[in-house]
Amino acid sequence: MKRIFISVIFLIILILSTSCAPSSAEAAPEPSATYIENKGSDTIVNLALAWAEKYQSEHQDIRISVTGGGSGTGIASLINGTVDIANASRKIKQEEIDEAKSNGIDPVEHIIARDAIAVIVHPDNPVDQLTLQQISDIYSGKITNWMDVGGEDRPIVKLSRETNSGTHVYFLETVLRLGNSDDETLFSMDTLLLPSSEGIIVEVRQNPNAIGYDGLGYVPDDLKTIAIAKEAGSSYVLPSIATVNDKSYAIARDLYMYTNGEPIGIIKDYLDWILAPEAQDIVAELGFVPAINPGASP
Repeated sequence: MKRIFISVIFLIILILSTSCAPSSAEAAPEPSATYIENKGSDTIVNLALAWAEKYQSEHQDIRISVTGGGSGTGIASLINGTVDIANASRKIKQEEIDEAKSNGIDPVEHIIARDAIAVIVHPDNPVDQLTLQQISDIYSGKITNWMDVGGEDRPIVKLSRETNSGTHVYFLETVLRLGNSDDETLFSMDTLLLPSSEGIIVEVRQNPNAIGYDGLGYVPDDLKTIAIAKEAGSSYVLPSIATVNDKSYAIARDLYMYTNGEPIGIIKDYLDWILAPEAQDIVAELGFVPAINPGASP
């Protein structure tokens, strides 16, 4: 009797252990997605999001995290080794390269698109053209009234991106300082610094006295874009894909992605796709300029 009882207990234990064990289908681990961390320029963020969405729809095993925060934030994250790709609307600075290399990071530059920076005003503002020198004088505080540049007797409200923005740095160096590396002109102290491209759009839309600047891809049809002359007496040109490509528009720049070393594996595959026609078509759809001669340099 005791032997029968033990046999029954053993049989019950065997049945229970079998029912609790996972089936072969349940036990097999699901393939985990491969992640790409992409961070930086607010100018590029909408484009990067569009790219990520399209790429993920074609590569189900890839997940791409895209966040903004400014070019400086993206480059700092690359230096710290916390992102795979840093987006920047300006070139990386030598001091940033030096800091990166001291951390064992080797920044490699990839030109992924081009952009025109549009100078924008409220549609009720009668001013529709300015020279680079006039824009420099406005933002440095030498010109403070619209009347001085052909407008009405109204104070000029100056709007800019924050200092962490690559667009801010580019505008400072190219427009306020007119490309002169020895010039130390700064934004006037009463310039309002805003954290996003959308913030500048909202403020210009609400304020007839405001002037701002933004990537062309962010400028809506209900605001006025200023035609710009490189110097007094030269032609006034509006920003567009054509005028960026023929170099007639004065405020145009390359847009960048930075990686740690030459990309390999999924990072290389993704960057190769970004520079291919399918992804470059998205560049034009969003109001940016497709990369003409894409490439990478250390």
